[in-house]
Amino acid sequence: MKNWIAKLSEFRKKQQPVALVTVTKCLGSTPCVVGSRMLITQDKQLFGTIGGGKLEFLATQEAMKALQENRIIESSYTLGPEFEQCCGGKVEFMIEPMNQSPELFLFGAGHIGCEIAKLLVDTPFKVNLIDSRKDWFNDFALDESITCCEVNIDDFKTFRDVVKWGKNCYVLVLTHDHSIDFEIVAMALQNDTKYLGLIGSKTKKVRFNNMLIKDMNIPEGMSNVVCPIGLQIGGDTPKEIAISVVAQLLEVHYRNEE
Repeated sequence: MKNWIAKLSEFRKKQQPVALVTVTKCLGSTPCVVGSRMLITQDKQLFGTIGGGKLEFLATQEAMKALQENRIIESSYTLGPEFEQCCGGKVEFMIEPMNQSPELFLFGAGHIGCEIAKLLVDTPFKVNLIDSRKDWFNDFALDESITCCEVNIDDFKTFRDVVKWGKNCYVLVLTHDHSIDFEIVAMALQNDTKYLGLIGSKTKKVRFNNMLIKDMNIPEGMSNVVCPIGLQIGGDTPKEIAISVVAQLLEVHYRNEE
C-alpha cells in the first residue's frame, strides 16, 4: 500500500479511528513482503493488503481488538494447512490503533483549569477548555492547541453536545459553581467516559453522592467519579494542584497502554 500515509491523513482529518497493520518479518515463502501495510476501519473496511485469505481475516480480528483496547498488538503466524495455504512460511506483523488519542473536556477555565490545560500541551491529550461565563475567553492567551469553548448556562444541551463521549473521553469538572458541577457530573455519569474527575472535598463528594442516588436515580452515586482529583503529592497552589491532576491523567492513559 504505497499511499498509506495519504490515506491515514484522510482518516486523521475525519478523526476516524483505524488500525494500521505493518508486516515486520517474513520467513520462507509468504504472500507478502516486509513493509506491506493495510488499514482497517472499525466497520472492517480494508485498504491495502498483507496477502489476503485467512491471514487478513485474522489480522482484521486482531485489529478490532487493538481498536477496542487502544493498544498495539504484535502477531506471528505460520502459514500451514490451517491457513489453506501451502506456503509454509512465517509472517509477523504489528497492529497500531490510530486516531485514538485521549481527549480532555475540562469544565471550568479558572486558575487551576488553565494551569492544567497549559501543562497538557505537548502530551498525548487534546484539550478542550470549557466555561459558561459570557465572554470569559476574550482576553485569554493560551497555546493554539487548546480549544476554548463557551457554553450556554441557559441551555444545558450545549454542555452535553460539546463533549465527544466514548472510551477516549476524559472529563474534569472544576467550575465556579457547585450546582453546575453537580449537573455536569450527573450528565457525564449517563454517558461513556474513560475518566471522570471532580474537584472538591470529601464533604462535597458525600453530598453529591446522596443527591445522585436520591434525586437523579443513579444508584452507583459517586463510585465512578474521582474526587478529590489528583495524586497526593502535596502542594496547594493552582500550579501544584494542576501538576497532581495532570500526573493522574497521564497515569490513567499510560496504564491502559501497557
